[in-house]
Formats: sequence, structure tokens, C-alpha cells
Amino acid sequence: MTQVAESSDSVAGRAYIDALVAVGFDKSAMQVTADRTSVDDPVDSLQFSVLWAGECLVGQVGPSTPAPTAMVLPELPSGGCLIGQTRPIDW
Repeated sequence: MTQVAESSDSVAGRAYIDALVAVGFDKSAMQVTADRTSVDDPVDSLQFSVLWAGECLVGQVGPSTPAPTAMVLPELPSGGCLIGQTRPIDW
């Protein structure tokens, strides 16, 4: 996560998803929020997650986040890990 956060892709959700896939996580168990706002500006904060063994590994990065942050949280009762709108992981 830190390598991606320090790169030119620091607020590109695809870069974090691809990095998680590269170390063996299942892409179909992941969620990611949008890279851009509704007025096409870069987001202040990007969240991504992977559901693994009934728990969620959740990361947050972006200009409003002082340092890349990750934590393990319980799976939501409705399934998945992130609340709110996420974007399709269709690559």
C-alpha cells in the first residue's frame, strides 16, 4: 500500500486493487470507491477493501489522509466491507 501511495498513482483505485491481486487476494472479493468527484476533481480520500475469511481489510489513502491507513474490520451485516457507493472493478 505504501509503495502505491508514494507513486504517481496515489489516488488511483485501480493501482491498489492491482497491488492486492499481485500478492494473492481475490479481485472478486474487493470494493473500491471512485477516483474522481462528481465534478471530475481528484477525490480527497479513496477507500478500498477486500473481504477475506469473514473479515474486511480496509485501506484509506488520499490528500486528506495524513498517511496510508489500513485496518481489519468485521464484514457488514449486509455483506461486503464498504458503506456507500463503490465503483465496478471491471478490468
